[in-house]
Amino acid sequence: MTKKRVLAAMSGGVDSSAAVKLLLDKGYEVAGATMHLYNNEDIGIREKNCCSLNDVEDARLVALKLGIDFHVFNFSDEFKMRVMDDFVNTYLSGGTPNPCIECNKHLKFGRFLERAELLGFDYIATGHYVTSHYDEASGRWLLKRSADRAKDQSYVLYGMTQHQLAHTIFPVGDMNKTDIRALAEENGLINAHKRDSQDICFIPDGDYAKFITEAAGEQPAGDIVLSDGTVLGKHRGLIHYTVGQRRGVGVSYSEPLFVTSKDMAQNKLIMGTAEQLCSKTLTAGEVNFITVDKLTSPLKCTAQTRYHQQDVPCTVFQIDENTVKVEFDKPHKAISKGQAVVFYDGEYVVGGGKIL
Repeated sequence: MTKKRVLAAMSGGVDSSAAVKLLLDKGYEVAGATMHLYNNEDIGIREKNCCSLNDVEDARLVALKLGIDFHVFNFSDEFKMRVMDDFVNTYLSGGTPNPCIECNKHLKFGRFLERAELLGFDYIATGHYVTSHYDEASGRWLLKRSADRAKDQSYVLYGMTQHQLAHTIFPVGDMNKTDIRALAEENGLINAHKRDSQDICFIPDGDYAKFITEAAGEQPAGDIVLSDGTVLGKHRGLIHYTVGQRRGVGVSYSEPLFVTSKDMAQNKLIMGTAEQLCSKTLTAGEVNFITVDKLTSPLKCTAQTRYHQQDVPCTVFQIDENTVKVEFDKPHKAISKGQAVVFYDGEYVVGGGKIL
């Protein structure tokens, strides 16, 4: 019997490295590949060394240690257009982007899977903390939360298609981080104790506003106002603020105020009370469903509107092929345009979309 061939997406981190070892132990024929996603100049770094190059080298050394072939795919043009430019444009239109979701949709499970299939691989594998399986009853592939809820990454994978799920393996999805590091250490992998990356990969210093300013120029200052139009002060450019923000706005009032919205047309930052920050409904576009093709009737489920947020009860109504309306059972806090809303049935991902 011919061994099934798997191309593992190796980021240079311990999760994807452990995934390779687990696949080898299960008898798969494995090769590794790292995506080269940006050049130093694209992210404002002028030195020759940068995190991306170090990560490629770490992945290469792990592949060498485990005795597998290793490739580097240059997807930098597509990453700039699909992820970096989208990040800037979403902020400039008043939204709060989630670049990991766009990267997963267009790069990891888009271009990377296409390249793997072109090279004759049966599957790709990643180090994401989720699990998947084929459900005979519905005839569909399902995506399930990780057993390690603190590490669960299902929120950023709601966009996966049936084809992508059928051709992707998540070897570490039912493990916890301690066991993964122990596995890496036992097998002498150099990144066994490498710290997890916390920041957006193309903004290593975490200064989003500087990155957007370098890409789009200085943004004009404007008024900070209450919902009734009362002027409270001046803002430094709307890209410096996010919906739900309380600290660092620079205004004082008789009760705590939060950023409730951004009026891009009039360049105003709208402030309000905790109560005004909550909303009972939202509309989402670019909708993708995993458990069904589309909704034929209103769906009672739970939803998350931010990464690692507790999901809350709601009802989802399909408006058209790409759009849904979500009604929450109770007013929901700090819903941000540009973020994802992801629907769950227990531990399973029903689907999701981008908040409009």
